[in-house]
Amino acid sequence: MHNIAVILAAGIGSRAGKGEPKQFRILQNGKTVLETCVNAFSGLVDGICVVTHRDYAERTKNVLKNYDIILVNGGKERWESSWNAIQALSSKENVNILIHDCARPFVSERIIRDVCKMLEHYEAVTVAVPSTDTLYHIKDDCVAEIPQRKEYMRAQTPQAFRLPLIRKAYELALLNPNNISVTDDCGIMKQYLPEQKIYVVTGEEANKKLTFPEDF
Repeated sequence: MHNIAVILAAGIGSRAGKGEPKQFRILQNGKTVLETCVNAFSGLVDGICVVTHRDYAERTKNVLKNYDIILVNGGKERWESSWNAIQALSSKENVNILIHDCARPFVSERIIRDVCKMLEHYEAVTVAVPSTDTLYHIKDDCVAEIPQRKEYMRAQTPQAFRLPLIRKAYELALLNPNNISVTDDCGIMKQYLPEQKIYVVTGEEANKKLTFPEDF
């Protein structure tokens, strides 16, 4: 099987401030968020597909001029960007895809290797970290329930799948696209192929998502 990383970098990152997409923000290592993220996967997978906003396609190519990538236009929603990448890669045989948020540029080699290793045994693999905070189930602005913290984890990426499997889940979802309300690719999998097992690789706090100005 060939492992291809799909880097989702089509957002505009309005919550991150600075008036430009956060994937082009410069980090303390002197590289953009985008290059840092792509570099994390370079050499650990068999190919890299970057999903970008069509308005930033040329800028993306320039930032990643030293990398061999497949460039795909993104969609309005996250799931649309994932679907565009799935379609672009569907002609390839014996492929796993690792769908990763560009906004998590500090993903470690250990996480990537563990995900790739578990793809040898499972058709779907995700990354998550235990919750260190008590969780509240809120209803009408009040605490309705306090679930057992040990039963919950916080989702990270990459989320990885055998390509035909995730394509099937998306095809089922697209039978009624107006009802798609999930926030990640595992959500698509669990909603439309609920019997499918998704193995969980333990993530790291360093694999955080850059969302707000203070995250930078």
